Amino acid sequence: MSGTTIHKQARTTPQLREEIRNSTLSERALAEKYNVSRSTVRKWKYRETAADLGHRPHRLHTALSAAQEAIVVELRRSLLLSTDDLLVVVREFIQPDLNRSTLQRLLVRHAVSNIRDLVPQPEGEAKPKTFKDYQPGYVHVDIKYLPAMVDEDSRTYLFVAIDRASRWVYLERHREKSQKATTRFLKNLQEKAPFHLRILLTDNDQAFTDRFTQKGRQPSGSRVFDQLCADFGINHRLTPPRHPQTNGLVERFNGRAAEILRTTHFDSAPTWTRCSGTTTGSTIITFRSGPSVI
Repeated sequence: MSGTTIHKQARTTPQLREEIRNSTLSERALAEKYNVSRSTVRKWKYRETAADLGHRPHRLHTALSAAQEAIVVELRRSLLLSTDDLLVVVREFIQPDLNRSTLQRLLVRHAVSNIRDLVPQPEGEAKPKTFKDYQPGYVHVDIKYLPAMVDEDSRTYLFVAIDRASRWVYLERHREKSQKATTRFLKNLQEKAPFHLRILLTDNDQAFTDRFTQKGRQPSGSRVFDQLCADFGINHRLTPPRHPQTNGLVERFNGRAAEILRTTHFDSAPTWTRCSGTTTGSTIITFRSGPSVI
């Protein structure tokens, strides 16, 4: 029994409990002998172990049924959805009122909270580095549609850049999504970034690359954006086709921006600009409202 932790309000020790379990005396006699209540005697006399049991409920009161939880866990394992994406699916098809913290506790309870541990690794192949292993300068870039504000007559585009290591964020809002807009964004990003841009990861949008217009689906490198990257000494990389999760860091940021726009009313574009230009926690956001692009 050495090393056993006894509850601070316990009236019995493991040795005394064993004596009660093995005694042939009546409950009344044992209670008088050890100066405890008959209910305490009854508890230890008929219990299979002398150790304290946990105080958690035998059945947890969860927001989802056991079958629903099994579905959520299987979605997580098979599709490798992020917590935010999984929450959208669960709210749409299983439980509309489920909140994110409840979903996170569910994932932890079923040991599927760390999505990296769920990715199968070929034998002999090293595990991929986490974002924290990278030096600043590996930047994810994406473009997000924005709805028209009250004082505007057309939609705009939010250009987003997020550094993989430091989570430094740079935003610009443009009237059009074009090669001129992307090159202007890259020039401003190069000027504003507090570190040297080494790698730029984008999707396969025509504003970034001509990948899908070339034979063999290999970019020619002749786009103005590619040439500007070369001039700055930046390695321009593309996500695999039909795999937006490769650029998931900036995709999740865009998802949060879209959630704000769905749930918040902005009187004008300047109001949205001021809201987007704040600094939250350790995330540095520099917002620039770009002019109309021809």
